[in-house]
Amino acid sequence: MSETQTQKTSSNLKTHAGGCRCGAVRFEAELDLTAPVSRCNCTICTKVGATSAVVKPSAFRLVSGEESVGRYSEGNSPNYRAFCKKCGIQVFGGGHVPEIGGDFRSVYVNCLDDVDLSELTIRYWDGRNNNWAAGMRAQPWPVRAQA
Repeated sequence: MSETQTQKTSSNLKTHAGGCRCGAVRFEAELDLTAPVSRCNCTICTKVGATSAVVKPSAFRLVSGEESVGRYSEGNSPNYRAFCKKCGIQVFGGGHVPEIGGDFRSVYVNCLDDVDLSELTIRYWDGRNNNWAAGMRAQPWPVRAQA
């Protein structure tokens, strides 16, 4: 069973609240933070230092601030990053990646209230090379091409 599948069947699911820096965007997500969270080596995740937990859309609720949410996606990709138009903080993402189970939401755990990232187990994706089929691993994937 994959680590993302483990999250949806876990008895450690809890509703966590979070939002952007200015408070304009607020959300809730059902997460098991005893399960690993992830980092990706794609150019965007590397630049913003995103750490996320992937959930099904039904486990995520935008509580307030829909009018303050902007979206960024590349080209025709169904995947997006949602940010607060007022303070610029990326708060969540979403889209569809078959290799991780289809439709998803990425909750940026650094936007959760009262969560200490140093207490979480982090695993790594190779998004820079679109290598989703490799799954997550314990060691970071390279950011630059190996010589």
